[in-house]
Amino acid sequence: MSRRVVRQSKFRHIFGQPVKADQMYEDIRVSKVTWDSSFCVVNPKFLAIIVESSGGGAFIVLPLAKTGRVDKNHPTVSGHTAPVLDIDWCPHNDNVIASASDDTTVMVWQIPDYTPVRSITEPIVTLEGHSKRVGIVKWHPSARNILLSAGSDNAIIIWNVGTGEALINLDELHSDLIYSICWNYNGSLITTTSKDKKVRVIDPRKQEIVAEKSGAHEGARPIKSIFMADGKIFTTGFSKMSERQLALWDPNNFEEPIALQEMDTSNGVLLPFYDSDSSVVYLCGKGDSSIRYFEITSEAPYVHYLSTYSSKEPQRGMGFMPKRGLDVSKCEIARFFKLHERKCEPIVMTVPRKSDLFQDDLYPDTPGPEPALEAEEWFSGQDADPILVSLRDGYTPIKNRELKVNKKNILDNKPPAGPRRSYSSCDAGFSRVSLEDLLEEIKSLRATVESQDKRISDLENLLHELSNGTA
Repeated sequence: MSRRVVRQSKFRHIFGQPVKADQMYEDIRVSKVTWDSSFCVVNPKFLAIIVESSGGGAFIVLPLAKTGRVDKNHPTVSGHTAPVLDIDWCPHNDNVIASASDDTTVMVWQIPDYTPVRSITEPIVTLEGHSKRVGIVKWHPSARNILLSAGSDNAIIIWNVGTGEALINLDELHSDLIYSICWNYNGSLITTTSKDKKVRVIDPRKQEIVAEKSGAHEGARPIKSIFMADGKIFTTGFSKMSERQLALWDPNNFEEPIALQEMDTSNGVLLPFYDSDSSVVYLCGKGDSSIRYFEITSEAPYVHYLSTYSSKEPQRGMGFMPKRGLDVSKCEIARFFKLHERKCEPIVMTVPRKSDLFQDDLYPDTPGPEPALEAEEWFSGQDADPILVSLRDGYTPIKNRELKVNKKNILDNKPPAGPRRSYSSCDAGFSRVSLEDLLEEIKSLRATVESQDKRISDLENLLHELSNGTA
């Protein structure tokens, strides 16, 4: 009789456990918007959650240590005029977060280390370029200040946040709604999925599609795709029979998947979270009450099911802590922040080990907070892997670093309207003309205001005389 050999893996026994009740974040009115984003993002300093908000869109930012009941008057980050659909922490500055909204704008915010008394309503920079709602924002993994956004106008815009300008506008590569976007490990390519059931690999600087797969999953529900560290692509989607599927692809040969597995029948779109250090993918379905995890390896069947963390309550969204925010002394391999209707519950994933020593095999060097490239270097064609840091002595978050925005390009991009608009081949001449035009416009506006003031004053006097006459 042949005995089945169990595959050896140090991640086979990953064990998930919720924290104690007093370490949860209670009384949070989680957003009810129907959108397939995670609604929650986290870094070694802060937890940010999209919340219900009257008269606009808002999210709440809590220091990680501020557990327990959240005061109903706790300040929010609220500058959008319509619901916030997606948020993303900057990987190179733990105090900077980007938000995308139904109001067609992307805003970038500086969050102070102290808890502000009032809500934050002034972003560092507002990025305007989409004509319909913006549903996705993603920071570049290794270049400073490069931010990508995707909207319902089927356009992807790549911004230099440091100048507030759009560097690249990919508005002709998608003919249908974009469901997901992911940068590859060094940020030279992106993978996208859209309503037309295609998975695309795009070189954003050349503005061209490098590889494309039609009907990666044949069901009508949204497909999600993410890059693996080695350049392969992992997708989640639905079969024709509405069964949830996962697949692994080689973009150099998109014909057939390397692996394809059917999981279960459920409506919830699977959100994939990937840890490039351990090659483990965690799948969290919206409305599910479980997290499944798989190890991706180079030998068949390539996608190995590890285990499932199950709980009783369904999740509204999920945040995933970067590796540098984990507790290495407890062999913590991942930490999720599960959103319920009124609270956020951290779930700690550990690999049980008897030794108290630092486990080198569980914690290879991981991407740190220093960018490998400046925005201009990336835009000019350079690529670089993220700069790695060791977690041997744990990771201490860096103190608040302010994001400087040099808006010189914004005036250049938006010269004032009107008959006096003039273009010069020289930038300096261009700005000078713009300044003169602006001063001229201010002068004419001031004259208009003065004449209106006089008119209001005359009308008030007339009203006063009339009321005295009838008295």
